[in-house]
Amino acid sequence: MEKLLTKEEIDALVAAVFEGTLNPELELAKSGPQAEQFDLLDIEAHRVIPNLDIVYDGFIRYNRVTLSNRLGRMVEIKKEEARPFKFGDFMSVLPSPVCMAIYKMEPLKGAALVAFDSTLVFTIVDSILGGSGVTIGPGINRLFTSIELRLIEKIVKDVLADLERAWAPLCPVNMNLLRMEMNPRLVNIVPPEYQVVTMSLKIQIEETVGNMTLAIPFLTVEPIRDKLKRGVQTEMMAVDPLWSYRLSEELLDAPLDLSVEMGGATITLSELLELTPGDTVMLEGSSRNELLVKVGGTKKFMGIAGVSGGNKAVQISRPLREGGNS
Repeated sequence: MEKLLTKEEIDALVAAVFEGTLNPELELAKSGPQAEQFDLLDIEAHRVIPNLDIVYDGFIRYNRVTLSNRLGRMVEIKKEEARPFKFGDFMSVLPSPVCMAIYKMEPLKGAALVAFDSTLVFTIVDSILGGSGVTIGPGINRLFTSIELRLIEKIVKDVLADLERAWAPLCPVNMNLLRMEMNPRLVNIVPPEYQVVTMSLKIQIEETVGNMTLAIPFLTVEPIRDKLKRGVQTEMMAVDPLWSYRLSEELLDAPLDLSVEMGGATITLSELLELTPGDTVMLEGSSRNELLVKVGGTKKFMGIAGVSGGNKAVQISRPLREGGNS
């Protein structure tokens, strides 16, 4: 059993240190292995969280559509920077004023937060209330009112719902809003020396640009680090709905060649060579019958020839099945 110092021995040791007759660092250096300092809270020792950007890519796809529908304006979201911070340092670099939402990621431990700068808050509030969304003015740096916080709370709930969808292929979680806060000094999701993983997003609402920052404690995502390393199955990732909408819009404006076959005629090569300007070739069939309509050289419809507004026209009578069959 290891020998323990008595009270008298401890008092003598402390007195020697204060009097300068004993230097603890020199005594430790005389024998035994040397102690090395290692910061277990330093995320750099673990490197960055792998594949976490895949989750944020999914969130950006979902939230871009959700926010556009909520505000009735075109919204673009871009990733700016992902980096680790000590929580205390992160809170000190947040802009002022700032709107923060603290939420739980059940069943993962701990809490996380999402922060909105004042430009984004005022733009969202103005858009929801039917304004132009322009936030330039003397009140841009004032504190937020309770009504403005209630309106932003609706946006936060949309954000959390989209985060749930983005996390689902990797680790199903339930995002529960705990509270809204404006004072960084009242937010302590982890101790100041603990590390958080942050993602800065640039939100462009028409001509106005604001910033949203998401912060998750490293200890919260550490239990699912192996899942993040394996990555997300690509077949589970949803197709970008905004991309599909833009593609369909572009396709609707794509030009196509449309032709109507008025009829056909069969002649010999010698008759073809004897044709001169002014000769008439009689077509087989009648223009009163249904005519074949081709789109891009493919048989698509049958139609009746006629005149509309003084121009030659064709009225579609029926579509053709695949392969050009009736």
